[in-house]
Amino acid sequence: MYSEDKVTPMKYRSRKQWFAGPTAVFLMSLSLTVSAAGNRAFIPMGMADSVGVMDLENNRLTSTIAGTVNTHGSALTPDGRFLIVGSLTAHDSKKMPARPAGVSADDHAAHHGGGSSAAPDASTGRIFVVNTNTNVVDRVLEVPGPVHHVLVTTDGRYAVSTHPMGGGISVLDLVSGEVVEVIATGPSPNYVTTANNGKTLFVSNTGNGTVSEIDTRNWFVKRNMRIGGGPEHMVLSADGDHLYVNDAASGEVAALKLADGTVTARYKIGDAPHGLDLSADGEFLFATSRGDERIVRLGLNNNSRTSAQLAPAPYHLAVSPVNGSLLVTSRGEPKLWILDPESLTILKEVTLEGVGHQISIDGQ
Repeated sequence: MYSEDKVTPMKYRSRKQWFAGPTAVFLMSLSLTVSAAGNRAFIPMGMADSVGVMDLENNRLTSTIAGTVNTHGSALTPDGRFLIVGSLTAHDSKKMPARPAGVSADDHAAHHGGGSSAAPDASTGRIFVVNTNTNVVDRVLEVPGPVHHVLVTTDGRYAVSTHPMGGGISVLDLVSGEVVEVIATGPSPNYVTTANNGKTLFVSNTGNGTVSEIDTRNWFVKRNMRIGGGPEHMVLSADGDHLYVNDAASGEVAALKLADGTVTARYKIGDAPHGLDLSADGEFLFATSRGDERIVRLGLNNNSRTSAQLAPAPYHLAVSPVNGSLLVTSRGEPKLWILDPESLTILKEVTLEGVGHQISIDGQ
């Protein structure tokens, strides 16, 4: 992952909505109150310009959502009726500088704004709103720059995106289709997650080794907590006391105590840690090491550590709510593994159209 030495302040305040079906606003308003259930996983497949839909009961792909562009980040509305996916490609069609040898296409895209050589505040990005009942893109909305990761607030009203070239996050109102806030957090913002009460968001800033705490009632940065290294993916502990943060620079997961903003423990993962998630009971933390090509399970109550080889390049990770199995994508090949959470053995391999990124699961 690149880091930026200089961050251009985010100044974007566009209200533009590119496309809306005739019932888009009505359906989105409905999604705030109507409940839907399902055991599905949605897997953005990057440069394949599509999203895979997986049935978690039998772990097979059932359909593909077309019409997206280089989608990496994804998140579901709380009722599961809409999937929000963000594009890592800037919408200005300017030629990207040549990719250096040894640098992944996604890292290069993130560093250069997903395909733009323009200044960060001159580029725009796209959010695709997908109706999960029909698997059709319902709306395409504009945000201030290429999107890395995405979160939908617990009330289902806003989509929050990290913008690696913009130095912060944008807040998109899913009913009006308008960007209502742009908040500077730090260089190369990577991942975003929320506290259980939905009143707080956390943003990892890879470029300066910090995690920003955001007040969602007034949309401002309450504090910046120092992790060091290169914080990326995050997950909140079951009791809400700690935030577990992947440090890509040190090859560890840092346990950040939210009460005072201090790191209380570090757990060794391996070279280039990436995916991160917790078991349903909160007792085990799972992480991937792309560099060492391993999957790691940490026992948080007994300080145990178990790992197994997983090649090539295990990448994004999510725990299935159906049976606790692990869904892990590969950065090296277009596929997804289903792993047993105890033995870490491969139960099944699923072929994808492209490299799988931020996995979204119904009910999570």
